[in-house]
Amino acid sequence: MVTASALATMAIFLLVALSTSHIVSSLRSGVGVCRANGYLPGKSGNCEKSKNPDCCEDGKRYPQYHCSPPVTVATKAILMLNSFEKGKDGGGPSECDNAYQSDEEMVVMLSTGWFKSMARRGHRIKITANGNSVYSKVVDECGSVYGCNDYHNYEPPCANNIVNASLGVWNVLGLDQNVSMEGITWSDE
Repeated sequence: MVTASALATMAIFLLVALSTSHIVSSLRSGVGVCRANGYLPGKSGNCEKSKNPDCCEDGKRYPQYHCSPPVTVATKAILMLNSFEKGKDGGGPSECDNAYQSDEEMVVMLSTGWFKSMARRGHRIKITANGNSVYSKVVDECGSVYGCNDYHNYEPPCANNIVNASLGVWNVLGLDQNVSMEGITWSDE
């Protein structure tokens, strides 16, 4: 026969065990996780499709991110081809220096969380793909919060793991510009 004292001891032990397990689990799952902060309602418009951008659709919901995955010595990302020249993909001048950049320059824009409110403005990052590496200057933000409006070419917000790079970066890495999207790693210089 189990006594009330033994039941109480077992109940306390069980509560402590479950609490500890829940705390460890929640700490483990929170490390390095970047979840959507909200959703942007889609609005279609006059989306320029010269490079086959993903255009917003009416009624579709697009995730918004203020964060990006943690930066490591080999941060995984998606590299996308982007022109920073006037009248091309980038729209206006680069946010960091209010200037347009030549397609031959080694320049990139980073998703909002990696851009860190201009904390990486003008910094060089190392990008690696297919065994090749290149150092590129951060000149702009690939906005992961706003989109689906005229200012953003009616394109959705960037994902939270995007590095948009100039043609010069693609050429040094030996990437096929017809693909326009590659898996890469990058790190702070």
